[in-house]
Amino acid sequence: MQIEMSIKGLMIDPITNMPIIILRDQDGQRVLPIWVGVFEANAIALQIENVQTPRPMTHDLLKNILEDLAIEVQRIVVTELRDSTFYATIELKRQGENFEISSRPSDAIALAVRMATPIFASEDVLSEASILIPGDEEEEVEKFREFLDNVTPEDFEA
Repeated sequence: MQIEMSIKGLMIDPITNMPIIILRDQDGQRVLPIWVGVFEANAIALQIENVQTPRPMTHDLLKNILEDLAIEVQRIVVTELRDSTFYATIELKRQGENFEISSRPSDAIALAVRMATPIFASEDVLSEASILIPGDEEEEVEKFREFLDNVTPEDFEA
């Protein structure tokens, strides 16, 4: 089973100083933190903030290629967490044929924000790595900040 997610935001891990993409389920009950590289976080942030670059960045180039080849990005899915590493797929469609491409979640998400493509996570990934956050929005943010102050990537090891 796959659950639709949205990007709640980008944060910096106060311990490692690494960027984290925060995905949230549609009910607002679970968040999925994914640690990413600085360049990938920057690519996502530029698109979220609608910053135009003078020349296409890598993910813009990929978007242009896919559009020119009439390949539709159906959705991206964070499919797996293995050895503290998240895996994703990009689901594509061309001339009625569906196919999947393996991807890092950060690259898949960077493409998804450029193409207004839905983002999903498998229930297995959410069961293993998401954080349940009941309550109102302010309480949710405070609890998540507390969590970030104390969590490390090793906490997600199996």
